[in-house]
Amino acid sequence: MSKRILVVEDTEDNRQIIRDLLTSVGYDLVEAVNGEEGVAMAAQHRPDLILMDIQLPIIDGYEATRRIKADPLLKHIPIIAVTSYALSGDEEKARAAGCDGYVAKPFSPRQLLAKIRQFLPD
Repeated sequence: MSKRILVVEDTEDNRQIIRDLLTSVGYDLVEAVNGEEGVAMAAQHRPDLILMDIQLPIIDGYEATRRIKADPLLKHIPIIAVTSYALSGDEEKARAAGCDGYVAKPFSPRQLLAKIRQFLPD
């Protein structure tokens, strides 16, 4: 059975890049376009991992992460922040919100897959 990844990303081009990359290596994808939808999709689909953009409409990735991690049924799901927020302190802020990993945009496909495989070994 393939692992399911929830991608919470509001930019279609970024979702397409991630979709092409992850489906090419056999991951099953579920997508959300804002933080609120991301929280709902996490509860509905119980993914094996979540890729969370930070700059999102409705609620940002920090708040979406906090809500997911506050749910006893979802808190075990690893969340990797995938964000253009790459200034000093941004990774710490993402981790403080509950993110388990951090990848700055633009990312290399190899870098993103390596980070995912830390949490979802083959």
